[in-house]
Amino acid sequence: MIAISIVFILVAVIIGGNYGGFNEASENGSQNSENNDTMQESTEGGAPSFTNVSVHDPSIIKEGDTYYAFGTHIEAAHSTDLMNWISFTNGYSTPDNALYGDLSENLAESFNWAGEDDSDSQGGYAVWAPDIFWNDNYINDDGSTGAYMIYYSASSTYIRSALGYAVSQDIEGPYEYVDTIVYSGFTEGEAYDENSDVNKDWSNTNIPDLIDDGQLSGESDDWFHVGGAYNNQSFPNAIDANLFYDEEGTLWMNYGSWSGGIFLLEIDEETGKPIYPGEDGETADGRLIDRYFGINIAGGNGESGEGPYLDYDEERGYYYLYVTYGWLGLDGGYNMRLFRATDPEGPYLDANDQDAVLPDGARNPSYGYKLMGNFEFDLEDGGSSGSNHGYVSPGHNSVYSDSDTDNKFLAFHSRFPNRGEEHELRIHQLFMTDDDWPVVAPYRYSGETLENIDEDDIVGDYQFINHGTDNDDAVKSADLIHLHDDQSVSGTVEGTWEKVDGSTLQMTLDGVEFDGIFLQQWDDSTEKDVMTFTAMSNQNETIWGSKFDDSDDEVTVSRVKDQLSLGDSNNISSNLNLPQEGARNTEISWASSDSDLISADGEVTRPNSDAGEVDVTLTATITRGDAMETKDFELKVQPMVDAELTAHFPFDENLGDQHGDFEDGSETGNRIDNTDGSISFADGREGQAAVFDGDSGVRLPNGLISSSDYSVSLWVNPEELTTYTTTFFGARDEDNWVSLVPRGPDGEETFVVSEFPNIFTTSGGSFSLGVNWWDPPFKGMMDELRIYDGAIDAEEIAELAE
Repeated sequence: MIAISIVFILVAVIIGGNYGGFNEASENGSQNSENNDTMQESTEGGAPSFTNVSVHDPSIIKEGDTYYAFGTHIEAAHSTDLMNWISFTNGYSTPDNALYGDLSENLAESFNWAGEDDSDSQGGYAVWAPDIFWNDNYINDDGSTGAYMIYYSASSTYIRSALGYAVSQDIEGPYEYVDTIVYSGFTEGEAYDENSDVNKDWSNTNIPDLIDDGQLSGESDDWFHVGGAYNNQSFPNAIDANLFYDEEGTLWMNYGSWSGGIFLLEIDEETGKPIYPGEDGETADGRLIDRYFGINIAGGNGESGEGPYLDYDEERGYYYLYVTYGWLGLDGGYNMRLFRATDPEGPYLDANDQDAVLPDGARNPSYGYKLMGNFEFDLEDGGSSGSNHGYVSPGHNSVYSDSDTDNKFLAFHSRFPNRGEEHELRIHQLFMTDDDWPVVAPYRYSGETLENIDEDDIVGDYQFINHGTDNDDAVKSADLIHLHDDQSVSGTVEGTWEKVDGSTLQMTLDGVEFDGIFLQQWDDSTEKDVMTFTAMSNQNETIWGSKFDDSDDEVTVSRVKDQLSLGDSNNISSNLNLPQEGARNTEISWASSDSDLISADGEVTRPNSDAGEVDVTLTATITRGDAMETKDFELKVQPMVDAELTAHFPFDENLGDQHGDFEDGSETGNRIDNTDGSISFADGREGQAAVFDGDSGVRLPNGLISSSDYSVSLWVNPEELTTYTTTFFGARDEDNWVSLVPRGPDGEETFVVSEFPNIFTTSGGSFSLGVNWWDPPFKGMMDELRIYDGAIDAEEIAELAE
């Protein structure tokens, strides 16, 4: 038992704000929900429209005049213009699954190892990251040739997975299972993961059959750590397959995830099966060739790296290897990297001539040309964050190369600033530098083409992003630079720029040379055409610029004033987020008519409950250069309201509400809607406490909270600490919820926000302890759950914590 106890207190005073949500928790089998909304309708002037879908880890292909993107959790969509996408799958529905029919039966051989109701996929499925591929020479069961092939991943843990493939004559399916070809996470002897009946012994994979058939020389001691565990520092998680043809017409599959690196196997194009090396060896430059997993072409050394995609460019003679670093979640720092080689077997080098296979002891941030990471542009006219153009954890890309037009498109998924774990498919155009490296357009594709750019249209103020080479989860905010008509650059960075020909850019910033292009693009956040640039350096960095329009200081200040807002001014009850800077480095300062109630920093001190609401005026002063304007905000500060206890669950040998307003809680299994769980009781904070065994939870009464002002307090003594395991969980539905996880400093204020998601203004909210719809259940004890209508004050919080 971990010798700590935690008192959790959640105090929520909701002014407004969007519903919170989480559509894909992590690599734990959590399903993503569809977001098939139209973000922007066509407007006057022929503005492009975009219809968005959620396709995680997209693999892009074109059939006739239609593009298809296939992704994780059996999601797929099609489009005729790369901007408006329509989903045609039904996720994990079975037995009428759109792609696989009876999912459990069709993929049963893969699921025997991983991916169905097992460990991290307990209670569901985990079918990830397919690659869609047309193979002219595949021999079907009836002797005909040619088939669409999906190479999919079935996974149960971060290392126990399997790669399989299925075929169809119709790109939209259904696909018929053929074989499971690569297993990972196996052990030297009998072993089991938590919540799993799968014996991980290597003899339960396809390896013994391959040995019997003479395709492998035998098992390898190198596959295992001392003690028999799988050696995931040197060998891959068997997910994220991608197939490609080389210059000679040989078919290859590259695959792999995280710590063990990316591997390459030759594929028999008539059967779709790997041609395993059979014997261990080394490449000419000293890289590992494993008898089963193939040639190590990138990563390893315990560092992140997944979602590989190889694009062979026949004209330029390079094989371009795209890899994503980091972890896929909002806080994972997912970012796309690029290497290239002249031989499909490598070595693959970055723009700084560093090998994609990490040397012993090396960390990966400085390796790999970074195409894109977390960033956010600001709206030109000072709009609120959340409408800006920006991405969080963009990654796991594929590439569509049009051999007729030489156009290249980068397809990837991304999350977004201030939108939680919601993710969508994005398409950006790629352009080639004179040194044959692709650079990524800053904005999503909207039909733009390279054109001759007039230098007069280039001069001006730009938002500037340097994606750097880090794997950080921080969102890089745009800086301000100015491109002058004398071809100098000033601002956050200094240097020179030059338009070499029609649209080619050469730029030197702080002594570093960058090559790229100028491009006119549509910014769908401001609904304007903007001048942009994208360029890269041999230091593996990408830079982007997005030009402001050519307005003067007075116009800019006026725009910021018009857009500046503090939300609902009639119900001020928590601290205000007062912006200090507007668009184009406009400065904003604040003054208050009553700093005892609202300070110039936005700190709110509410009057006593008997004082009534109080009027306060905040004045914003907006300046840029010699231009200045002011704007007043008339605010009503709400008095404190005495919080009222509405429910108390002391867990003294039962799950009842001793306050008497709600029904008793009930035992659940390992999910909020499961049954067959068991809760016991032991000595706790006060009297008895509820004991959670890691496979059970408590379903609390519906409607436990049904207002925007509430407080939740409970005592927690966790036996195990995990990333997403919940203690108290409440939800409007599966996309709008609040979860308290057992982490953080005890006795300290941990999180303050002015607009907390308004989840519970409904009488039908779902509530639980220890379980939700996705994550591993809580293990440990909980006691003294109290629910209040209203916000308890600091003195009451201190008393509860004692």
